[in-house]
This record gives sequence, C-alpha cells and structure tokens, in this order.
Amino acid sequence: MSVLSTDRDVPSGLPRKGSRASGYDLRPSRGLFDLELGDVWRARELLFVLMMRDVQVLYRQAILGVAWAIIQPVFAVIIFTIVFGHFARISSDGLPYSVFAFAGVLIWTYFSESVRRSATALVTDAELVRKIYFPRLIIPLGSVIAPLIEFSIGFVILLLLMIWHGLYPTWHLLAIPPLLLVAGALALSMGLWLGPLNVRFRDIKHTLPFMLQIWMYASPIVYPPSIVPAEWRWAYSLNPMVGVIDGFRWAVFGQGQLNLATLGVSLVMIAVLLVSGLVFFKRQERVFADVI
Repeated sequence: MSVLSTDRDVPSGLPRKGSRASGYDLRPSRGLFDLELGDVWRARELLFVLMMRDVQVLYRQAILGVAWAIIQPVFAVIIFTIVFGHFARISSDGLPYSVFAFAGVLIWTYFSESVRRSATALVTDAELVRKIYFPRLIIPLGSVIAPLIEFSIGFVILLLLMIWHGLYPTWHLLAIPPLLLVAGALALSMGLWLGPLNVRFRDIKHTLPFMLQIWMYASPIVYPPSIVPAEWRWAYSLNPMVGVIDGFRWAVFGQGQLNLATLGVSLVMIAVLLVSGLVFFKRQERVFADVI
C-alpha cells in the first residue's frame, strides 16, 4: 500500500469522478440521514492511507522528526509548571504540578490537534475531493484518528514522569480508551461543523487557533475544577471538555472519585453536537466539490 504524495494522487483501486466501480458506488447518497457507514468501512484502505500521509507530511524534512510530538507538550508543561505551579501556586489536588499539568496538556493536545486537522482537512484534500467519489466522512474521521500516534508517545512520557514522582497507575487506566473515544467524538463533531464552514469561509482557519486558545484556558488544564466557585460550577460543566479532562486525570492517577454528573453533561452535549454535526455535514456534502 503506497502513501499518498503531497500532490494528492488518487490511490489505485478507487473510482475516479464520473466512474462507477462494480459493487462499490461511492456517489453521495440521497438520504439526509444515510451516513454511508458501510462505504466508510469498505474505503478503510483510503482512511489508512490518508492517516499515514498526514503523519508523514507533518514531520517530513523536520530535523527532529516525530520527536516534536514529545518536545511540544513537554515545553508547554515546563512553562505551565513555572508560571502556574511555582509563581501562581495554583492547586494541583495534591499531585506534583508537573504531572498534573502534563495529564491535562496531553488530552487537550490530542483534542485540539484533532479539531484543527479535521476543520481544515476538506480544503487540504481539495484535489482528492474533486477527483474521486468516496465517503467524505473519511476525511474528518482520519484527522481525528491520526493524532492518537502522538498521544501514545506522550502517554508513555507521562507514565515515566509519574513513576519518577513515585506515582503508579491503577486499574482506572481501563477508563482511558472510552474517555479517548469521547474526546475523539467531540473533536469529530467540531470538525463536522467547522470543515464545511471552512470550505465556504476560509476565515475559519485563521480564527480557530485563537478560539482553541480561549477554550484551553476555559478548561481544567492548568488548574483543577475545584477552584471554580461552587455557584458557577453548573455553568462551568457546560464546557464538554471539563468532564473529559477531569475523567482522564481520574483514570491516570486513580485518585479521588469520578465526577459522573460532569461527565454525564459532557456526554449529552457531545452526543447532540455529533448527531447535529453529521446531519449538517451530509447536507453540505453535495456541494464540496463545486465550492472547494
């Protein structure tokens, strides 16, 4: 299996625009609620190719290569530890601040990178969208799965940092895959909304980093949810990443109790965003090739 080149070559075996492969028609469906999940599964080879291409392009011609997946979150944690842990002395719920911050930065980096890639992927793969028919859902889906590679590398570093501080994982680690699935679902829902909007309004690409930066500080990454005044916690919990980040720390450190109420609010909001995002994406799918 060859990886797509940066000039967006069409993989062999997939029908080009205007062609119809026997038993595998990938033209846009007529039903608004037909998500073409069967076609997504049959086109899983293309999904894998796009994922591997994105990873290779991201680190191509970089002297340090994939090491940047470690360097970026580590430097962020160092800065947060100095500013918020040492000078501001923000509470870290009894944990070493560097470990506390690393866990928050790790899950947030996966989420924000997934949102950024999925929101811009349709424009990035414009030539591919114009050349062949395939389930367009593959594009944002691949953008959400690919960052799991960097997450896995960072998670190993987090475990080593924990052991260095005398902290050891517990059975709570079993909750990490479901929580990652929830974070990925939220990122996908954002990509399903922002991707089509970015096709029409390219300002999305430029405003997204700023909005993600605001969202980051509105989430419990450099501080615990416990410092939020009690009367405002109901509003704070409306941020769907609050339950995800809080649950991720619980799974990693195995301390305290999982806030099921906050996580439940996050799950409901993510479900609404995902379903509405899928419907919106399907409505816009027909005009991608014309507008892009």
